[in-house]
Amino acid sequence: MAIVNVTPDSFSDGGDRYDKTQAITDGLRFVDQGADFVDVGGESTRPGSAETSPGEELRRVLPVVEGLARRGAVVSIDTRRAPVARACLDAGARIVNDVSALRDDPAMRNLIVERSASLVLMHRRGVSHEDYEGAAYGDVVEDVRTFLVERAEACAAAGIDRQQIALDPGIGFGKNVAENLRLIAEIGRLADAGYPVLVGSSRKGFIGKLTGLASPRDRDPASVWLAIEAVRRGASIVRVHNVAMTRQALAVATAMG
Repeated sequence: MAIVNVTPDSFSDGGDRYDKTQAITDGLRFVDQGADFVDVGGESTRPGSAETSPGEELRRVLPVVEGLARRGAVVSIDTRRAPVARACLDAGARIVNDVSALRDDPAMRNLIVERSASLVLMHRRGVSHEDYEGAAYGDVVEDVRTFLVERAEACAAAGIDRQQIALDPGIGFGKNVAENLRLIAEIGRLADAGYPVLVGSSRKGFIGKLTGLASPRDRDPASVWLAIEAVRRGASIVRVHNVAMTRQALAVATAMG
């Protein structure tokens, strides 16, 4: 899953694709490089970020979703708001990637049922403007697993096809370095729940803390290594900034078995 942030303030690439033409061009390039999905987002979720209005979010993402879908890309819309998701599904998106696991907008669940869309449920402690604050974990892997399975089962009970639900442990969202590493190392415990697991660790701040690299763009080698480890340990999808590098490494890892 390739990341296309149509924002001025995302932690890694804010502003790079704020222009819709650039965002579409880069999204199509990612597909050519081997991305199966292109995840388009219009609201930064970095800690401390300001909330974006639904109207502004939609203004940013809709032309990009339309442009990519029209050219055959499988588009995921990264949003926690039902009106934004609805407009993007109308424009050709096929997946809703909700960082709130459908908690922020009660209308999202019925929309997913109505449109038979695929869905990614992510674990998040707190919200971005609160710096993801929240109660401490007992066993971080079990706590995240329990939360996501409960959300997935509730969605299935509401009529969402289980086969269209994926789970994301929310690497970097209210977890410290050790917790992030443990979630990736034990991702198989989440995969054992029977849903595909998406891992998005690309360029995250905990990599900077481990490596001393202040610039997110310098973290691609470590990001690729984590993507390979996530897949090796049970992840089905990795959400990345550097598609070409990750695809190359996955090809070698797959060949080695």
